[in-house]
Amino acid sequence: METKEYIASGILELYVYGLLSETENLEVAEKAKQYPEIEQEIIAIEKSIVALSSSFSPFQSVANYEKIKNQLALKHGKVIEMQPQKKWTPYLGWAAAAVLFVGIGFQYFKLNETQKTIVVVANEKKKIEQEFSVLDKKNKAIENSLAIVRDVKNTLVALSGQTVSPTSYAKVYWNKQTQTTYVDASGLPKPPKGMVYQVWAIKLSPTLTPKSIGLLGDFENNEQKLFEVDNTDYAEAFGITLEPEGGSATPTMEQLYTLGKV
Repeated sequence: METKEYIASGILELYVYGLLSETENLEVAEKAKQYPEIEQEIIAIEKSIVALSSSFSPFQSVANYEKIKNQLALKHGKVIEMQPQKKWTPYLGWAAAAVLFVGIGFQYFKLNETQKTIVVVANEKKKIEQEFSVLDKKNKAIENSLAIVRDVKNTLVALSGQTVSPTSYAKVYWNKQTQTTYVDASGLPKPPKGMVYQVWAIKLSPTLTPKSIGLLGDFENNEQKLFEVDNTDYAEAFGITLEPEGGSATPTMEQLYTLGKV
């Protein structure tokens, strides 16, 4: 066994405490003669024990000690020399308490880390659920739009841009059987603040008769720009005008954005 391993084994502490057998004591004493570092370690252990004992025991001078010894001899005869208590259990107790304290601190730290992880995971789960809900709504809106576009029973009416906005366009999906009418307004610009698009079902003869079938409200938040409006029993054309918020009783022809015949 190497010198460092021999010192680290704890046998020198047992030697100083007087807890070894006679054979073991001789072995340690022999090694102390051979290896100066072992002898120095023994001296260091003895000094630490003396320092520890001094911190707990009151100081008595040699003269006081002799006086006390003589007084005891007069009263009780021979004074029995008391050997230092050769126990190192108290030190083990302190060491065990220190280990326990460190262990409790480590467990508390791990508990806090686990709780933080649980909170993070819960927040991530909530975020994912919210994102999934948004995506689910978008998917349903897209599926609904596709169903309307693909329905062969719908009459498709294309509305082209007019003088006020030549590049604008729109589409009307008119289903006479299901009595539903949808407007695809993706070709219209965003309406100015305080204004709204209004959809008209128009009868061309014998006189031009427009009938309002709905407003394209909440235009900005409708990502698909597909709006369901009121059904109409008759229509020879559809038009979309830009009106003050809330709509108008009759269309403002100067603000006619799109128009298309059935």
